[in-house]
Amino acid sequence: MFMTLIRRELKTAFRNRAEIVNPLWFFLIVITLFPLGIGPEPQLLARIAPGVVWVAALLASLLSLERLFRDDLLDGSLEQLLLLPTPLAITVAGKVCAHWLVTGLPLLLLSPLLALLLSLDFPTWRAVAFTLLLGTPTLSFIGAIGAALTVGLRKGGVLLSLLVLPLSIPVLIFASGAIQAAANGMAIDGYLAILGAMLAGSITLAPFAAAAALRISVH
Repeated sequence: MFMTLIRRELKTAFRNRAEIVNPLWFFLIVITLFPLGIGPEPQLLARIAPGVVWVAALLASLLSLERLFRDDLLDGSLEQLLLLPTPLAITVAGKVCAHWLVTGLPLLLLSPLLALLLSLDFPTWRAVAFTLLLGTPTLSFIGAIGAALTVGLRKGGVLLSLLVLPLSIPVLIFASGAIQAAANGMAIDGYLAILGAMLAGSITLAPFAAAAALRISVH
C-alpha cells in the first residue's frame, strides 16, 4: 500500500508539471539573483552561501505544501484514504515521501549548479549536498503537520507558513552551520548527526501528528 500510494502521488504530480517546476524554478531564481545583486566576488558569495541556500530551499518547500492534502480533499479522495484499512499514518508517510521526491530530490540534484553559481569549493558543496539530503525530508514531514491542520481552510497558505516556519528554524540553523563549518575547513559530523536526529524524529512522530490533524480537519 505504501509503494502504491507513492506511485499514485508521483503520477498525479507528473500530470500537473507545475507542481514540480514551480518550486524548482523559484529555487533557481533566488540562487541566481544573489550573485547578480551583490556582485561576483567569490569570497563574499561563499560567505553568504549557507543562508542563501537554505532560505531558498525552505521557501521552495513551502510553495508546494499547501497542495499536499488539498487536492485530495477537493476531489473526495481524502475521505476514501481515511476509510482504508491501512493506518492513516502510513498513508501520510507515503504522501510525504512522494512530496519529497518531487520537490526535495530535485534541489539535491541541482546542488552542483548551485555550487558553481555561488563559487563553492568541493568540501563546501559536499556539505550542501549532505544537508539537503538530511534537511529537506525533515522540512517535508514538518510541513505535513501544518498542511493537515490547514487543509480545510480557505486560503490557508499564510497560516500554514506561520505554523511551519518556526518549526523549520532548527533545520535552517544547523544546516547553515554545517555549510559554514565546511567552508572554514572544520568537521561537520556533529551538525550532520543533529540533522539526522531531526530527520529520524520527524519520520517517527510527524505522520502520527499529521494523521490526527487530518481527522480533526476533515470531520
